[in-house]
Amino acid sequence: MVKLLPRLRRFAAGLARDRVDGDDLVQLTVERALTSRAQWQEGTRLDSWMYRIMRNIWIDEGRSRTRRAQTFIGEEAGLAIGRDGGQEAVAELGTIGRAMQQLPDEQREAVMLVLVEGYKYAEAADIVGCPVGTLTSRLGRGREALMAMLGEAA
Repeated sequence: MVKLLPRLRRFAAGLARDRVDGDDLVQLTVERALTSRAQWQEGTRLDSWMYRIMRNIWIDEGRSRTRRAQTFIGEEAGLAIGRDGGQEAVAELGTIGRAMQQLPDEQREAVMLVLVEGYKYAEAADIVGCPVGTLTSRLGRGREALMAMLGEAA
């Protein structure tokens, strides 16, 4: 499980669109995995199991945030601060990160799992809980949207 932490953090940051919220998501995932370890079946992929746990937690958290947002002003309203300049590569990663944040959740998940994490389509579809064709469609739409956004940024 410890070896999975960097990958889990990367995926969580992509889902949450924020590294700090992503770290919280990883912590919740590890806690749930440890308390539910009897449900993991020996011989199955631990990483896929943990990604599913993370995704389910993220969905639950999203629903909870939606309910809270109806009552409170979002935290991001007070965070409109500029960022320090940096090297060209850092700027490009920032542009890609902002483009990823604009994708719908389903497309961002597909892009993160297949293009960033390197999962095969069938494995990613299993993690997300949809047919391979659906995942392929989400990935294609996400890739096209990213290309369009990044083309506009150039």
